[in-house]
Amino acid sequence: MFNRKNFRPWWSATAIVVLMATHAHAIDSTVTVKASPSSQPANKTSQQFVEIEYGNQKVKVPKGGYYDRFRMNPDLNEVAKDPAAGNIDFFRTIPKKLVNSRVGPVWTPNFFYRTSNVQVLMLAPVSRLRKKLPAPLEPLQALPGYGLVSLTFFSYNVADNDPYDEVSVAVVVRKPNAKGLNAAELFGAMRNRHFYGHVLALPVDTEIARVRGVYGYQLPKWLTSIDVNIGTQVNASLNDTHGKTDLSLTAPLPAMKNVKPQSHLETKTMLNQIDGVWHQASVQSNTLSYGQQLFPRNVKLVRHGGPLSRLLDELGANKILRLDVVKDAQLALHMPVPLKALNAPEGKK
Repeated sequence: MFNRKNFRPWWSATAIVVLMATHAHAIDSTVTVKASPSSQPANKTSQQFVEIEYGNQKVKVPKGGYYDRFRMNPDLNEVAKDPAAGNIDFFRTIPKKLVNSRVGPVWTPNFFYRTSNVQVLMLAPVSRLRKKLPAPLEPLQALPGYGLVSLTFFSYNVADNDPYDEVSVAVVVRKPNAKGLNAAELFGAMRNRHFYGHVLALPVDTEIARVRGVYGYQLPKWLTSIDVNIGTQVNASLNDTHGKTDLSLTAPLPAMKNVKPQSHLETKTMLNQIDGVWHQASVQSNTLSYGQQLFPRNVKLVRHGGPLSRLLDELGANKILRLDVVKDAQLALHMPVPLKALNAPEGKK
């Protein structure tokens, strides 16, 4: 059991790692959930849709939306005319490319022009995390014998693949083939603002987000209802596929800080296997408004027994180290590329 006294010798290292906002994706889900591919959550049914093709999948997307208009290759001058998109100078520094993928040629990276999220970072026993992580991934230890699990509720309000919400359960992992002490790696990751992670579950609430994640990235995505509300306080929840509440989170809004565009940049690297080959994909983030609280006392996370509730229980994730709330951020999600460090003979086990 976690003992606060054991926390003190590692205080400096842990205080650094709990600053991280982990948004990493991967496959090898430990949760198996099926949802009707043609269904749309109730809060989306009032929209008009058009059918598009993604690989060999036919998907409905909002009529006149970004995907319908731009097919993932937007004219940024047109996007700049949308007041909901805000300042897009960050995206002008990241040119898109047409690359081959397992679903055919796709444009990358995927731009998310306005996003928000709420995250709780929790301690979990390394022994539990290792059972959930595919070899050779190793959890990054914040304390001797304890790693980190992040639960994050995302809202993508303006995006290349249209608005949607998403929930991630991720394990913070060591850099591939990392050597040396965990504490040294924590300091290095914080100094470079570059973190690695593996996601165990990633439900979403639109069909285009599910199809792109499952067929393009082989991510553990399924379709369900998700609600994220960041106002004077934070309220977030998601349902299981039967319409019952899985997880719910409420918390006071921490003091928010607004920063200049591109002054708070960060990179997260997602480690996952695609068709049996290890890949990595980077997420570049430009945070504009955020708040953080260390050892929050008023966070209420209720597990109602759904698949994510059970996953957190299996991971032994209980002690909340940090609450992070991002009111405004921009993201660029790149397509996966093979990871030589894990696919080389010396990286195999």
